[in-house]
Order: sequence, then structure tokens, then C-alpha cells
Amino acid sequence: MLDRGENLSLALDRNEPAALDFTLLVERLYAALIAAANPGPGLGTNSEPELGGKFLYAGELDRQCRALLVAGNIAGAASLAVTADSAAQKQAIRDGVADFLVTSLDEALRILKNQIRKRETVAVCVALAPQAPEADFACRMLERGVLPDLLPPGFSGTSRFSTFFGPGVRQIELVAPEDSQTLLTWHVAAAPAIWLPKLDAIALDCLSPDSSPAASAARRWLRLAPRYLGRLAQDVRLLRCGESFAANFLERVREQVECAEIGVPVEIRLSGQGESVLHRFAQPTR
Repeated sequence: MLDRGENLSLALDRNEPAALDFTLLVERLYAALIAAANPGPGLGTNSEPELGGKFLYAGELDRQCRALLVAGNIAGAASLAVTADSAAQKQAIRDGVADFLVTSLDEALRILKNQIRKRETVAVCVALAPQAPEADFACRMLERGVLPDLLPPGFSGTSRFSTFFGPGVRQIELVAPEDSQTLLTWHVAAAPAIWLPKLDAIALDCLSPDSSPAASAARRWLRLAPRYLGRLAQDVRLLRCGESFAANFLERVREQVECAEIGVPVEIRLSGQGESVLHRFAQPTR
């Protein structure tokens, strides 16, 4: 069954759940990070770009920083954040945004250096003393000769980070999605832990013939975003894609729902150029 929903802008829909808003932010930051990535170490045209061995300083643990830590893990970076907010520290660990919460820069650097050497991802948060400014922390990093490879996006065309680290460190830049791209989101009516991975597998199979860098980055996103987003977005998936991919994905999901290989109703929303169309698939009633 196919239901074409009303035309609504997903980006402007204030009723969208917070999980989707956070996932959208993570996806934008992941795209910015992966633009700075090198091709993966594997051989072959489908080798994924990744940031293994790169140090990302994510800054103070606000909403964007939380999303950047998740995006950094997906992209393969070793990331560092700081905060004096004890509630934010605990929440970052509960949500899986940070892998380690430590109380000193030296402890954080021991973890980061080990993971960077192994080209493995990690997200570390340092608990600052109350009222301790982030600038003092950045100065302590410089005193130890620690210079990040990557910094967060700036604000209003300027960056507080360049004041700390100088102009030589690369600052990632958020890039607006291409007009030709469609934002694809999918949900299931029940048991997402069972059925969403099956939909993800369909999406990955749809991407398999494509050896472009964009497709390789999309494959990495599909494989790793569910792991690192965890319970923050356990009921939602999203992907930016072209129209032909979206049409192929829709048709294959419809077929698998109607033949009961997927045993729950599925909703897929396509959003682009200010419009959104909702497709609902369910087994035919007998």
C-alpha cells in the first residue's frame, strides 16, 4: 500500500522528534568531517573515507559538540571535549556520546595518543573545574605541544578556536546539501531493533554498485551511525541520496513488505527542495 502524504518541509516541521533533529545535525557534521578524510586503508574502489589517526578537538560540550563527538566517532576520529557542567558530563556518558570521562588533560591525552596510534576512534570528555574557562584548557594543550588536526565549525564567519590554536589548524566547514539530493528517512511501526537493520541492509545493497566517494561515505554512515547514535536515535534512520537511489530503495522496501519479508508497516519520507512526501507500506489486507 502506498500513501503519498501532504507536502511539508521536513527541515521546518517543528513536530519532528528531537531524535531526528539531533540525527540531522550529526549527519551534517559527519559530511563536513568526511570532506576532510582520506580514503580508507583497504584496497579497491569501494574503500571508505575515514579519519583514523586524526585528532578532533570538539570544544565545550554543548549541543553541537555532542553531535560532533558522535559524528567524529562515525568518521573514525579521536575526539576531545570539555565541560564544567557535571550534569552534562554524566549525560554524555549515559547517552554514549563520550566513551571516557576523565578529570585531567594528561589522562585524556594518554587515551587519545593510544587510539590515534592505532587509528581507532574514541571520544573523551574532560571534566573541568567549576567556572574554569575553555580558553585556559586550550592553553594547557598548547603548553604540552598538543595541536588538533581538526576544529569545529566557527560562528558567524569567525572562530574562537583560531585564537587558541592559530590559523594553521583545519576548521571543518558545514556545507549546504546539494539541491539535487533527497533526504530519505525511514521508520518502522514496531520492533526497530529487529526491522531497521533489515532496511539498512536494503539501503546498503542499493549503494553497492556505486563506487563514487559520496557512495562510500554513505555506506560508512549507514553502517556506523546506528552504533554511535545509540539510544539517541534508535527509532530513526536517514540518508541523503539521489532520486534514482530513493526510487530503488522505495521499490525494494515495498516488495519486501508486501511479501512479508519485513513483518511490520514501514514509513519512508522523501524531503527536498522545500517539499516532503510520506510513503507508507504495509502488507495487503486479505
